[in-house]
Amino acid sequence: MKNSINPISPLDGRYFNKTRPLAEYFSEQALMKYRVMMEGEYLIALSASGKTALRKFTAAEIKMVRELYERFDDASYEEIKKLEETTNHDMKAVEYFLKEKLAKTSLKDCTEWLHFAITSEDTNNISYALILSDSLEKVIIPEISKIIKELNNLAKKYADLPMLARTHGQSASPTTFGKEMKVFVARLEKRLAGLQSIKIQAKLNGATGNYNAHIAAYPSIDWIEFSEKFIESFNKDRSQKLEVNLITTQIECHDSYAAIFDIIRAINTILLDLNQDMWRYISDGWVGQIPKAGETGSSTMPHKINPIDFENSEGNLGLANALFEFFARKLPISRLQRDLSDSTVERAFGTAFGHSYLAYTSLMKGLGKIKVNEEKIKEDLVVHPEVITEAIQTILRREGAEMPYEKLKELARGKEITLSDIHAFIETLEVTEKIKKELLKLTPENYTGLASKLASM
Repeated sequence: MKNSINPISPLDGRYFNKTRPLAEYFSEQALMKYRVMMEGEYLIALSASGKTALRKFTAAEIKMVRELYERFDDASYEEIKKLEETTNHDMKAVEYFLKEKLAKTSLKDCTEWLHFAITSEDTNNISYALILSDSLEKVIIPEISKIIKELNNLAKKYADLPMLARTHGQSASPTTFGKEMKVFVARLEKRLAGLQSIKIQAKLNGATGNYNAHIAAYPSIDWIEFSEKFIESFNKDRSQKLEVNLITTQIECHDSYAAIFDIIRAINTILLDLNQDMWRYISDGWVGQIPKAGETGSSTMPHKINPIDFENSEGNLGLANALFEFFARKLPISRLQRDLSDSTVERAFGTAFGHSYLAYTSLMKGLGKIKVNEEKIKEDLVVHPEVITEAIQTILRREGAEMPYEKLKELARGKEITLSDIHAFIETLEVTEKIKKELLKLTPENYTGLASKLASM
């Protein structure tokens, strides 16, 4: 597949090669392939049920039907699009494509069983459920997992590296670089587990969700059981499971889609937070970037290595989240028994996933180029001895000293003080020598609480 020389979207232009892993799931050709898969498996299921007039297929015939989607290629796609020129209906074009193919085989007597008693939305919703399942399992979740693994490596490697914390942008009780990376690991792991637990709902119940045509043709068949078994049949060797939705209008309500999009949006928001923190660490010199031979950082300032990977990731996450928010808001709403406004929106899924995937790979590239400047981090920590005043006033509270918070406030608030100033203050306190020794041992470097332990969990 080659990209157009005049693409409208950067995903199919500038970033064409970087987003190819998703083309297998979200391109128009991929959608047609999944529709052929669904229709083919539905035909096989009708045959296997033994409860309709459709004869039982041989193993060779089943293989032949499956090869229509397993070997689906550019030529197959072009045939469908040619049929669509006449039908002006993309789903009917898929049905006619299958009929034409099977009419040349031993299944020529079975072609009218294609799309039996179902509506386009039966095919479409199952196809999109499979597309979401496969793209999450094979592309999106693995890429998020790579980020989590890389952050966890940083958390363990720098678990003991003391670092100045900032709350409200001001110096605050020290942490460690590793523990701050572990915060993102913990947040992402929770959201990823939530994403993996979602079952994508799908329906197979006809034009208004009541099995009308099914019952008219075969009133004695348990069509509810049939649809349950059919949809669950796709779960073999699939980690992102499908689940039947029995009570619907013509369309599956997309509530499970909205749940997926909301969780991905939450994951993206966490990663956006990470990008901004990493950008600040780079700006402060706490994190450096390894230069790559031949690369240019600035068109005019030769010295620069700009944090472009983190910035690219941030921008793409914002784009993706705007779409995911719209999807989650729009798709669960359909006028009466159905309107078609969801169809064009579903075709944009790949855009949101494409920007997300691009953001993940850019972030990974950025993380692969960083080097933590331990000396600079320690240097900027020790010039802020005021951060241990929290520890001093807390110990003094423990000892029953009078108004310790206020005394430390008088000493340090809004002032530049040194560790010597703090030691001189300690010597004036009316506490035992043992307590004074305890207080004098405090430094910004050792006042990190359980940060190291938390980073290693």
